[in-house]
Amino acid sequence: MILAVRDEAKGRRAAAEITAEQPGAALEVRRPDLADLDSVRAFADQPRADQPRADHPRPDVLVDNAGVMAPPRSLSAQGHELQFACNHLGHFALTGLLLDLLTGGDDPRVVTVSSTNHRQGRLCFDFDDLSGERAYSPMRFYHQSKFADAGFGRELHRRLTAAGSPVRSLLAHPGCTSTDLRTSAPVGMVKVPFGHILAPLAQSPEQGALPQLYAATAPDLKGGEFIGPGGFAELRGGPTRVRSSAAAAGPRTGRRLWELSERLTDVRFLFPAAF
Repeated sequence: MILAVRDEAKGRRAAAEITAEQPGAALEVRRPDLADLDSVRAFADQPRADQPRADHPRPDVLVDNAGVMAPPRSLSAQGHELQFACNHLGHFALTGLLLDLLTGGDDPRVVTVSSTNHRQGRLCFDFDDLSGERAYSPMRFYHQSKFADAGFGRELHRRLTAAGSPVRSLLAHPGCTSTDLRTSAPVGMVKVPFGHILAPLAQSPEQGALPQLYAATAPDLKGGEFIGPGGFAELRGGPTRVRSSAAAAGPRTGRRLWELSERLTDVRFLFPAAF
């Protein structure tokens, strides 16, 4: 298993905790920057170079889980708004670059992690100002990036199905989870609801991780399904099937978003069928 992490020291501590509980676990910690497409390409090249080695089997599951939330406006190395770059474009590129390797995996899957906030994204998604140059709102652009995640996961499902690929595309969201993302990243008044008002409703990181783990492993799931917490307003609770917004799930939005993402990342997907 490869742990792709933003903070290498934290990643190594997490790997040590896992191997302490599962001594046979084979883990590698690597540090890509999902907001930087050059870093994404370099990271994707490593599993391909590892393939001739007997101790590096083909990958079975890719979990697209990187995320930043409501920072001040800033741009990626390639000039894209940071949240759209990290939360969507980096995942789109990484998935496309690894898809042929995943095709040969055991029950291969791509799990794209979105948010309940994707439902607000349909109201504010602006294809003509994705960099926030004309107008920037930290939370509006977070909603927009998560709307893109949901649209990507569903469009990927449609394309994999049409190609007869064995890879399944699934979506997940963690609900309201008590992580540093809620309190350290948002700026200004955005901190108030996430750092204080919603704090009593937040579940533990362990609980918040369950939907994506379920999406990555449950044998009965079908491609295109969305997994989230089953409690009130999908804020907390055990993993269950939930609905994405109709706008994000629609093929028209999916096609337009896909074509835009190809252009911005210069990544074209190959859809090989089963080996």
